[in-house]
Amino acid sequence: MSKKKTDNRNMTDAEKKKSRKTGFYYSFLTVVLVFCFLQIGYGAILNISKIVSYQSKMHTLEKVLEQTKLRNEDLKAERKMITSDNSLEGIARNNLKMAGKDEVLIIINKKVEKPAKKKTGFKGFNFDFLKRRHEEDVKPLDQQPYIPQEFDEE
Repeated sequence: MSKKKTDNRNMTDAEKKKSRKTGFYYSFLTVVLVFCFLQIGYGAILNISKIVSYQSKMHTLEKVLEQTKLRNEDLKAERKMITSDNSLEGIARNNLKMAGKDEVLIIINKKVEKPAKKKTGFKGFNFDFLKRRHEEDVKPLDQQPYIPQEFDEE
């Protein structure tokens, strides 16, 4: 032990500076390596989370694609059914009120019910004049054409 003390005492200033320099370099390299490992770990975690996210998005899009393909097939079958002659004739007869050759068109109107009596406001006073009347401006939605489900090929 006394030899080490004498060794430290006997070290020159240049040797002491050199040992401090190497100690500083080792400390600096340790900090840099720890920083690099932290960056690598953060990058790995980020990439794994992105992979999981993209996998779930891909799974969802595959489901949507499958549903879209089924819908497309249904629409193709419906188009084929609608464009047949008998279904076009059914649409013309039922929705457009058309008749064939040598036929007489008879239209039976359904009985329209009168709307129920309007409720009045406070103590029998009617506040309708305060409401905007735009019911005449609103047009009814176009009804879907009647498409017969069965048709005979002639």
